[in-house]
Amino acid sequence: MDELAIFKDAVRKAVSQEIAPLHKEWEANGNLPKSVWKTLGNAGLLCVDLPENYGGSGVSFQFSQVVLQELCRLGFIGLSGSVAIQSDIVAQYILHIGSEEQKSTWLPKMAAGDAVAAIAMTEPAAGSDLQGMKTTAIKQGDHYIINGSKTFITNGGHADVVIVCAKTDPKEGSKGISLFLVDATTAGFSRGQQLEKIGQHAGDTTELFFNDLRVPASSLLGIENQGFLYLMKELPRERLAVASSAVAVAEACLDWTLQYVKERKAFGRPIAQFQNTRFKLAEVKTQIEIHNAFVNQCVSKFEQGRMTLSEAAMVKLSTTEMLCKVTDECLQLFGGYGYMTEYPIARAFTDARVLKIYAGTSEIMKEMIGRELIA
Repeated sequence: MDELAIFKDAVRKAVSQEIAPLHKEWEANGNLPKSVWKTLGNAGLLCVDLPENYGGSGVSFQFSQVVLQELCRLGFIGLSGSVAIQSDIVAQYILHIGSEEQKSTWLPKMAAGDAVAAIAMTEPAAGSDLQGMKTTAIKQGDHYIINGSKTFITNGGHADVVIVCAKTDPKEGSKGISLFLVDATTAGFSRGQQLEKIGQHAGDTTELFFNDLRVPASSLLGIENQGFLYLMKELPRERLAVASSAVAVAEACLDWTLQYVKERKAFGRPIAQFQNTRFKLAEVKTQIEIHNAFVNQCVSKFEQGRMTLSEAAMVKLSTTEMLCKVTDECLQLFGGYGYMTEYPIARAFTDARVLKIYAGTSEIMKEMIGRELIA
């Protein structure tokens, strides 16, 4: 058994023991307790591919994806998304463009689960169109004053540190965006209530508000007015993480459905014996295998530094569209029971829907791919 397989088994055991017994309660309460982060950190499931001197294990990107995949396979899609924000997004921005002080201050805490991280891009009137953001960061001496608001922020309710995207030069559109690493205890930082969603109820999603939030110039992440370029550079990993998770969810849906159709009887025999059932399952299995191969190809290219923006868009687009079709087909085979929230297929059906929206909508992915084709 290789290291990746050993790690996968360890992740599955840890999640089954530490997360599974409590997840149903979190779903019912519509709340993810902050204590889960320390649990994940103690189990070594956060920021695993960071260098060891920053609290990680110094392993490859694939190990980080195993954590997301195993959470998804056990039906904990919302938690997987929260972990991705911590490990595959915020930690990577800090590692790649942060100062040594920023890295040493936050990365070990994030890996240990002592600090929760979020990234604040989306605004009430600016989602995929980041050029339309209204939040500003105006420099005054050796500080910046941040004003504005963000919405749909995963981990926003518990976040100790937030990457805030803001306009430092509002007249320059995307060329005037900068990133700031903001301590959530800073005066002028506030949070709204937990947002009510149709799925991923055991998730932490809030609005954030900045009212004359005064941060030192050292809070700037990277170089001023280079924020949009940083976002474009880091988004491929985020989209690949979403794609990897989408395939894992689809695999879980197929497993649940196979077990159900073998046990459920109609007209005196298991519904697995009906041709329509076998045909539907064959289609689902084929789509999963095709997309799994595409994800693996992209993972290999990403680790070699060869995955393009267009490929990241294609793998995100295709896998999330596939997942929503798979959850629908599998739920249908469950019949009325598929509509009952006690069955994981029902939760997967609603939880999966947002994967076609966050990290760039399907429409934005198509636009990116199309532009490259005709360039």
